[in-house]
Amino acid sequence: MIISVEKKSNLTKADWEIDFYSRPIIDKNGKKRWELLITNTKSFKEKKIFQWEKICPASNVNSIWLKEALEEAINEANSQGWERPSVIRCWRASMKTMIKRAADQIGIELVSSRRTYSLLQWIRERERNYYPHQKGYTGVNLSPPSNPITSQAIPLPEEMRGESWNFASLSLNTLREADEWDIEFSNLIPINEALDENLPIPGIRLFSSKRSLALAAWLGGLEPAKLVIEGTQIILEAGQADRWLVTDVKNEARNAIEHCFLNTQQNADGLQFISVQKSLKQNSLDGFWMLRDIGEV
Repeated sequence: MIISVEKKSNLTKADWEIDFYSRPIIDKNGKKRWELLITNTKSFKEKKIFQWEKICPASNVNSIWLKEALEEAINEANSQGWERPSVIRCWRASMKTMIKRAADQIGIELVSSRRTYSLLQWIRERERNYYPHQKGYTGVNLSPPSNPITSQAIPLPEEMRGESWNFASLSLNTLREADEWDIEFSNLIPINEALDENLPIPGIRLFSSKRSLALAAWLGGLEPAKLVIEGTQIILEAGQADRWLVTDVKNEARNAIEHCFLNTQQNADGLQFISVQKSLKQNSLDGFWMLRDIGEV
């Protein structure tokens, strides 16, 4: 009898985040420069980074060029020790169709999501430190903002609202140990090592004695991105353009909560969290997501 042994890969596995769009640069032909930017989704404590960029002629902006570029990026990533990604996240709605067409041709799933924190941070760095020094720089961002139209927030489905909630905060030092917690559904993101360990990170805890696990599973499928305060409403922004009304808050509490979120945005890279558990007395978590509000790009 022959027993086959599956050989473990030494390659690093990670999802990708992608942006394919014009930049604030005019080329020698008087056309907008188009770029494909790809970065890996950084894991909680993995410091290894894959970043890849390729300029696309304005006349070649199509799914055929993009498919070939993705295959080139996959080969380059492999040579650097990365596995072929199984998921690519796209945050720009206007390019979703083209990117999906290219991704489908090479068998990679495309997820519409604003959980592209690594990519957005890289784009901001390029807009601040790279593009202004390029020939043909216009000084004007030719790309529209990620969400030019703000959709109306939809109340969470009744069966997913939970029985109660509270506003909470965790110290940054506590969050650094999140990968050691026993959680059914979670998604953690890297924490800047330079941040003050004692910084309070704001978030929301949802409680449901009977449907906690189902609520956690549902929230995970939404691709939660960030919490925002609008008036007296706390809204969860998720997916590519989804907005969910989590709860209303009393006006006197609203100012304090908003201050916490704004303070974190300025001093802690916009870190936030949302958790799901059965009750306040029970410490175990069914769901926990670290979020980031880094504003619009």
